[in-house]
Amino acid sequence: LRHMADQTDFGFSKVNKQDKAARVAGVFDSVASRYDLMNDLMSGGLHRIWKHVAVFFADLREGMEVLDVAGGTADLALAMAKRVGAQGQVVLSDINGAMLCRGRDRLIDAGLKAPAVQCDAEALPFCDHRFDRVTVAFGLRNMTHKDKALAEMRRVLKSGGRLLVLEFSQVWKPLAPINDAYSFKLLPIMGKFFAQDADSY
Repeated sequence: LRHMADQTDFGFSKVNKQDKAARVAGVFDSVASRYDLMNDLMSGGLHRIWKHVAVFFADLREGMEVLDVAGGTADLALAMAKRVGAQGQVVLSDINGAMLCRGRDRLIDAGLKAPAVQCDAEALPFCDHRFDRVTVAFGLRNMTHKDKALAEMRRVLKSGGRLLVLEFSQVWKPLAPINDAYSFKLLPIMGKFFAQDADSY
């Protein structure tokens, strides 16, 4: 029983909790250079619409302070930085250095000044009640202790602020066989040909 308590999900397998962060890091180190291309291919571009909807629901205004957790290649950070303007600030954060570098470079290329902070979502290095908005898009599932990460995001959020979590949910049962075939058969093939990494997908 104790052995089971020390385990957590990693994809469709179980790993020791202390090993998960390193395993996740290995995946993102491997896919960072092709991450955006693979997101477009895997979702048929739908991830861009989902992120646009998340930015809409963030209800951003000029001058707001925003933290993008597990922000990776900065899709959300780019969109949000334009909305908060020069008086506001978006802080891009990610535990993975390779992903964070890609995101930071994209922000710089867009002419935006946004801090990029490498940190663990379960121990955010920010003071209490700092941000008007906190976002995490498709990153919560990779965190070992989701309750700790959510508590940290709540801690750094101002009173009356808003946390937005963009994540997959359960597949509608009639579509499960199609989703499984896509996930287990097609995605690894796409990963092999477009990212030179079938295992990560």
